Amino acid sequence: MKNTGVDDSEAEWPGTEGRPYLSNKQVCILATSILITSLCALVYQLLISSLSSYLLGSSILHFSLTIGFFMFFMGVGSYASKYLVKNLVEQFIQIEIAIGFVGGISAALLYTSFSLSKYYYISALLIIAIISCLIGLEIPLVARILRARSELKDTLANILAVDYLGALFASIIFPLILVPYLGLMRTAFMIGILNTAIALVTLRAFLPYVVRAKRLLFLGIAVISLLSVGLVFSFRLIGYLEGFIYQDPIIYSAESSYQRIILTKHKNDIRLFLNGNIQFSSIDEYRYHEPLAHIILPKLPSREQVLILGGGDGLLAREVLKYKDVKTVTIVDIDKRMTDLGQKNPIFQKLNDSSMNDPRVRIVNEDAFGFIQESVERFNAVLIDLPDPNDLAIGKLYSVEFYQAIKKRLTADGMLITQASSPFFARAAYWCVASTLEEAFDHVTPLWVYVPSFGPWGFHIASSVSYSLQDGDIPVSTQYLTPSVVPSLFVFDADSERVPTDVNRLDNQKLVEYYEAGWNEWN
Repeated sequence: MKNTGVDDSEAEWPGTEGRPYLSNKQVCILATSILITSLCALVYQLLISSLSSYLLGSSILHFSLTIGFFMFFMGVGSYASKYLVKNLVEQFIQIEIAIGFVGGISAALLYTSFSLSKYYYISALLIIAIISCLIGLEIPLVARILRARSELKDTLANILAVDYLGALFASIIFPLILVPYLGLMRTAFMIGILNTAIALVTLRAFLPYVVRAKRLLFLGIAVISLLSVGLVFSFRLIGYLEGFIYQDPIIYSAESSYQRIILTKHKNDIRLFLNGNIQFSSIDEYRYHEPLAHIILPKLPSREQVLILGGGDGLLAREVLKYKDVKTVTIVDIDKRMTDLGQKNPIFQKLNDSSMNDPRVRIVNEDAFGFIQESVERFNAVLIDLPDPNDLAIGKLYSVEFYQAIKKRLTADGMLITQASSPFFARAAYWCVASTLEEAFDHVTPLWVYVPSFGPWGFHIASSVSYSLQDGDIPVSTQYLTPSVVPSLFVFDADSERVPTDVNRLDNQKLVEYYEAGWNEWN
C-alpha cells in the first residue's frame, strides 16, 4: 500500500523524521487494539449502568444517564485530542493503561461509594467522565497514526468498522457470559486487565518509537498486578462492602444475569433481597403469601391447573400445594439461579416445605411475557408474584397487553391475582394496576394486607365472572388469614383510596413512572 504520509506536526514519532512507516503487523495490532478497547469501553458503560440500577433501581434513568454522559465526555475527549501533537503511539498506550486502571476499579469504587458515603452519583459521574474522556481520545489518535498507511476516508472507515464490531461483541458477552459467570465487580477487574494487556502488546509492537518504554512497561505490569489482586479478592471485597448495606449478616450472595441475590440472617429472621429490595422476611412472609393464594383458590369451581408467575422462592407454591385437588402448579420464573435456590438450598427447602420438589410442580425458566404468549395451556388460576415495576422489563408484565394475553390462558371461570406494590407508599402505581386490569377483565377487586417487613401491601383480583370474595371458609391451615380477617382486607383508608391514573400500556409504561415517583417521596 502506498505511504501517503502525515503532517509532522500531527504524527512525528521519536526516532523518525518525516513520514513514519507502519508494517502490516503494526497495523493489525492497532486494529486489534481498537477492537479490544471498543469492547472494553462498552462493557464499562454497561457495568456502570447495571450497577447503578442494581443499587438504586430505575434502570431507565441510570442507563439513559450513563450512556448520555459517556457520549458527551467522549466528545470532550475527541475535541481535546487535537492538542496531542507528538509521540502519538506513546500517548495512545498511556491512555489505554489509564482506561484499564480506572475501568478495572470502577465497580469497586462505586460499591465503596454506595456503601460508605452519600455521594454515589458524584462518584459515578467522575468515573464516567474520566473513562469516556480517555476513550474519546483513542480513535482520533489511531486515525492520525494510521494515516501513514492510507487515506483519511479509508482510515476512518476501517477504524469505525472495527470499533463497532468490538461494541457488538461486548453487547453479546456482557449479559450471556460476563455477568452470569463473573459478576459485575470481577467483570470490571477482568476487563481492566484485558484493556491494559492490549496496551502492553501495542507497546511491544511499537517499541522503537516509544521513548519511555520501560516506564510504560512497569506501569502496565503494576496495573495488571493490582487488578489481578482485586480479581482474586473481589468476593471478599463485595462481602465486606455489602456488610455496610444490609443490617444483618449475609449468609448467601450471588449475581445472576438478571439480579443480585442476597440472603441475610439475624436470629430466626431470614430475609431475601433482590437488587437491594427486600422480597420476604421469614418472620412475616406468610402474611403476604396467604392472601395471594387463599382469597381466590377456595372460590374456584376447579383449581386443578394453577400458574404462578414469579415466585421462584417456592413460598407461594407452598400455599397452593395445601389444596389436595391441585394437580399441576406451573412456576414461571426467568431466573434459574433463583429457582435452583428454591429447589435445592436447605434454607429455602425448610421455608417452602420443599414445595419446589413436589411432583405436582413444574418449573419453567422463561420470561413470563413470552411464556404467556406462546402457551396453549388453560389455567384455573394465575397467581402473579413478580417484583415491583421499577423498570421497563418488569413494567411490561403489568401492561394491559400482558393481562389480555393472560385472560386467554384462563378458563372461563378462572381468576387472576397479582401483587401490586403498596397502596400507601406507591398509591398511584397501585391504582394504575387496577385501571390496567379493568381494560382486560370485567371484574377487578382491590385488597391489601399489612406486612410488618413491607408495610401496607396491595393486590388485585381479576376475573371474567363475578365472585363473592369477602366471605366463606378457608379450607386449609393458615397462620394469619381467617374468615373473620378476610373482609377487612377489602377496606381502604382515606390516604390509600383510589386516585385516577392512566392505563399501563407497552407503548407508554406509565406504571414505571408512577412507581418511581411514589417511592422517591419516601427514599
